[in-house]
Amino acid sequence: MTELQNLLHDLGSARVWIEVVVLLACLALAYVVARYVRRGHGTDSVWFGRHVFDGLLFPVLALVLIYAARYGVALYQPVAVLKVALPIFTSLAAIRLFVRVLGASFPESSAVKLIESLVSWLAWGAAVLWITGLLPAVLAELDSISFAFGKSRISVRTLLEGVLSSGLMLVVVLWISATIEKRILRETVGDLSMRKVAANAIRAALLLLGLLFVLSAVGVDLTALSVLGGALGVGLGFGLQKLAANYVSGFVILLERSLRIGDVVRVDNFEGVVTDIKTRYTLIRALNGRESVVPNELIITQRVENLSTADPKVQVAVNVSVSYDSDVQQVQEILVAAARASARVLPDPAPAAHLANFGPDGLEFTLSVWISDPENGQLALRSEINQAILQGLREAGIEIPYPQRVVHMKT
Repeated sequence: MTELQNLLHDLGSARVWIEVVVLLACLALAYVVARYVRRGHGTDSVWFGRHVFDGLLFPVLALVLIYAARYGVALYQPVAVLKVALPIFTSLAAIRLFVRVLGASFPESSAVKLIESLVSWLAWGAAVLWITGLLPAVLAELDSISFAFGKSRISVRTLLEGVLSSGLMLVVVLWISATIEKRILRETVGDLSMRKVAANAIRAALLLLGLLFVLSAVGVDLTALSVLGGALGVGLGFGLQKLAANYVSGFVILLERSLRIGDVVRVDNFEGVVTDIKTRYTLIRALNGRESVVPNELIITQRVENLSTADPKVQVAVNVSVSYDSDVQQVQEILVAAARASARVLPDPAPAAHLANFGPDGLEFTLSVWISDPENGQLALRSEINQAILQGLREAGIEIPYPQRVVHMKT
């Protein structure tokens, strides 16, 4: 008889109520322990959720206690309720593991919700098959359906177990790498870029080890991977050379620390703040909200202006034209005074105005100022200085000339 049939057969007897009391005691003890351990910890951990029930710790503790109580009660009477509770809390623990880890690793991904729903359906479906006793028959039926790949035959059960093992391996790797980055790298590695490359390297190494473990568990001969490695090397040398160059360039950028997250850079006439450095590309966000995805190879092979180097001072030039009958010294004084009126302009180096050119329409001056906060942009600064210059020139009666052209009529 299955666990469900035993439970229905013994329903109403005193021993069933004894198991119910034991089950409630296990759940209460798991809740108390999980709530006590949760004190002093944040709600962003995989073990703890916003409430005690939506974390991983509660179903794991409940599962351990129910498993231990099952053997304790079995010494005195047959067990039915606790056997039914085991697959339920096993599925609940698996769902909590996938949901919490994927939610913490990919908080903004729309595919996470779909994966969570799929995992929930699979977990509760397996629990129902386990309780009703249909799980062995279903596994045997899946094992009888096989496909031929060359000289090997792979059953549907093997494929399903491989997919589930790979998913579990991926979740565990994401969990371990996130824990290492949060608990170890943040305390020992102060540089954000170095912490990023260390986290990526650890995650890649753990994924490789987990993949090899899963392939070995499902019965794949790992010696065949040498041929795959050779083919992959040829593919990287020809068809994937650009992709490989971007990945290698990403690690070079992170190791050399030529660019760091938070730097203000200008790449291919696009200026912005480096928000993230991936292994394949770098994200640069402009002050107007636009975001550019720059391949790492472009940063390595082309000139990149880093405005957040050791000296954060940046020179800004403002061009002004006045009529030819203007007093040059007076114009220079007005330009310098307009620059000094801005709070962002540094007093050292001091603002300077120079007569740059004799233009076709008037005298062309260049006002040079220095600022120490280029991440705040230059458009607002130019507007502020230009307004002060315009007001100063109008008060002094200095004319800003219109474009003039002389036409000679030849008869």
